[in-house]
This record gives sequence, C-alpha cells and structure tokens, in this order.
Amino acid sequence: MSVRTRAQLLSRGWSDRRIRRAVASGQFRRLQRNRYVLQALWRELWPESRHLLEVVAAQGEMREGGGVHSYMSAGVALGMPLYRHVPSRVHATFPAPVRSGSRPGLARHCESLPDEDVADHDGILCTTLERTTFDVIRVVGRETAVAFADAALRRVALAGRRYEVDAAEEWRSRMLERVVLARGARGVRQAEDVIRFADGRAQLPGESVTRLQLARLGYGRVGLQVPVPGPSGAEYFVDLELEEVGALLEFDGQGKYLDEALRSGRTLEVVLLDEKRREDWIRGTTQKRLARVEDEHIMTPEALGARLAGFGIHPPRP
Repeated sequence: MSVRTRAQLLSRGWSDRRIRRAVASGQFRRLQRNRYVLQALWRELWPESRHLLEVVAAQGEMREGGGVHSYMSAGVALGMPLYRHVPSRVHATFPAPVRSGSRPGLARHCESLPDEDVADHDGILCTTLERTTFDVIRVVGRETAVAFADAALRRVALAGRRYEVDAAEEWRSRMLERVVLARGARGVRQAEDVIRFADGRAQLPGESVTRLQLARLGYGRVGLQVPVPGPSGAEYFVDLELEEVGALLEFDGQGKYLDEALRSGRTLEVVLLDEKRREDWIRGTTQKRLARVEDEHIMTPEALGARLAGFGIHPPRP
C-alpha cells in the first residue's frame, strides 16, 4: 500500500516516537495528519502522481460530507496533466459554508456545487471533467490552462484517429455557458480565452504549449496532427503545420526515446534511425521545412522564435 496510516503503522509495532523519527530522518513523508508515504517512492513519482497520493491521503482524513475534491486535485484524480504546475495543497470544494477554514495541506473552497458537477472516480469523490476543467483554467498559468483544456477536449472529441468536430464544438458551447454564469468570478476572462483556443487534437502538453507560443509569435493558422502519405500505403502524422509559412513542426518529448514502453521493444538506435527515415520521407514528400523543438524551446515565445529562426522559419508578416 502506497499511503500508510498511523493506525496501520501502530498495528505493525511502530510507536508514535518511531513514526516521528522516520519523518525527521526522511524515511517517511507526511502527506496529511495521519498519512505517510515512503520517501523513496515519493522521489520516483511525477508531480501529478505525487499529488494524487496527497489526494488519497486527504480523502482518508475527511469526515463524512467533508467536501469534494476539486480544482487541480480533481484533475490528477481524473488523470489530467498539470503542465509545470505543482499544487501546494489538496483542494476540496464545499457546497455550503463550513465552520473550519483551510488547514495545512488542505485548501477549502466554498462554492455552488450542483449534483451534476460531482462524480465518483475510482473511489475518489471529485468534480466532473467539465467542472474541473473550468475551475482549473481559471486559476493556473496560461500554459498550464491550455494544456489542461486541450487534454479535456481530446477526451471528448477524439475517437481513435478521428477528431469529432461537432463533439468538440458542443463541448466548447457548454463550457462557454459556464463562463456566462460565472461572470465576475476570478479568472473567468482567461477561462473564456482558453476555451475558445482549446484544440483536442494536441496529443501532449508540449504540443499545446508550442501552439500557444506560436500564437503569441503571430502564427494564426496552425494545423495539428497533419497527415502525410507514407511509404507502402502508410500514413504519417506531423504534430503541427505552420500553414502561413509552409513549414512543419514536431515537438520532441524525451519519453519516446527514453521510455522503454513507448519504444515498443526497439532499441534507442533503432528508434533514432526510424525517426530519421520518417523525417526524410516527410521532407521529401511535402517539400516543406521541418523543425524539431523540445521543452527548453517552448519556455517562452522568444525561445521558440529563436529556435525556428535557426531553421529559417519566421512569423508571417502582419
């Protein structure tokens, strides 16, 4: 079991003094008042997985009727990305005023919470995907918000390789209705911008943020997951197309090179060779420039602009 309770430790012969010493020495990490996790496990996890453990620990400490996990905490419970955002506390929403306020490790939100905005996800009571998305994109940075909204829309509108435009627009309409109902609330203006900008064809947060930085640089028409006829009837897909300047762009996450599961049993050398052959084919078939960008190149619009300029790719003229 990843999260260990004080009661479980005591039943296995631990004393409160020994538990305190384990926390002080770094063997355990305290997640909530009576919930702990091994530091060795904690260090191996991504930020989203760490926060999910914090959510599980907080739920175990909540009393009956003690709120619904929301905002970023509901996001990790739903398996959503939190691009470069690390929550400092677990978030829970209460539909009516509560006597006690937030405490260390737990942020309490007192907001209207209709039944249709609540769901049980794998045993965790949390806000639904749409409500969670609306809450998150109001309070996080623009990059995190765009990556989150794109991922939410992807779940709604992508069926295999087919992107359901009607489903995407229905989602957008429902989300904009939430904007209207929440006028004047914190972050609603950003939420509206992000909802209108969202595109579920982005496969990774890095692609979402690349698209955002491209927009900031002045690129107005950016295609996503652009098909290119491949050899022997196959079909390749390029992450982004800068339609106004006739260029293609690939976001290179390190996972496909370093993660053995994503390499599908291939060695790193074979993966690199396959990528080179694919890239050569795409350049030859489309006769377009193709640039690759990584995380460091999308930190700011200026960094991305400099990277693209190195490939002779410049923003369209106003």
